Amino acid sequence: MTQEKTRFLAYICPKCRQSVIVEREVFALAAAPAKIKCPCGKSELEVEFMPQRVRLEVPCVACGRSHTVSCPSHAFLREPALAFSCKESGLDCCYVGEEGPVYAATARLEQAVDKLDDPEDREDGEQRPFLDELVMHEVLSEIKDIAARGGISCACGSKAWTFRLGYSSIELICAQCGAEMRIPAATADDIDDICCKTSLLIRGKE
Repeated sequence: MTQEKTRFLAYICPKCRQSVIVEREVFALAAAPAKIKCPCGKSELEVEFMPQRVRLEVPCVACGRSHTVSCPSHAFLREPALAFSCKESGLDCCYVGEEGPVYAATARLEQAVDKLDDPEDREDGEQRPFLDELVMHEVLSEIKDIAARGGISCACGSKAWTFRLGYSSIELICAQCGAEMRIPAATADDIDDICCKTSLLIRGKE
């Protein structure tokens, strides 16, 4: 038996930019593939249980395409909140979990989406290098401060690392095992979160 009888699923429609948050019974999701449509009718989230894993086809508000993602079944059923992100932008595109964490995460994503460029509004049609340059600068500065205190390490035991800047996040990469840790850098809340941390631990690869 699972600990949760229902799961909340959320995404933001790339067409109308409306948040779609639904509650579904676990047994119904496991019994047959589910399609969760936006009220505008122009996007849908697909969920399918497979042996040991759950596959999701997620509409992405950041890049406008759909992403196929998956996770272990036990994580889908029991984690308080799971986030799936767009590799191109670094922004989350879907959440699964308990009501409170899912609604909170979606609210933060809405703040980030409000900053997204509309290509039709830009004369050159080119995307900005970062979703919010000020936020990116502040988060990167905090990471460097933590590093200066020797506060960045990897679970594999290494303290050697590098980083990669994304559109709305920063990837910390262990120089020894290659494990990565994504640090959101899109909203003021992301600045508050990193300011509260005195250390960062990258999850090592086994």
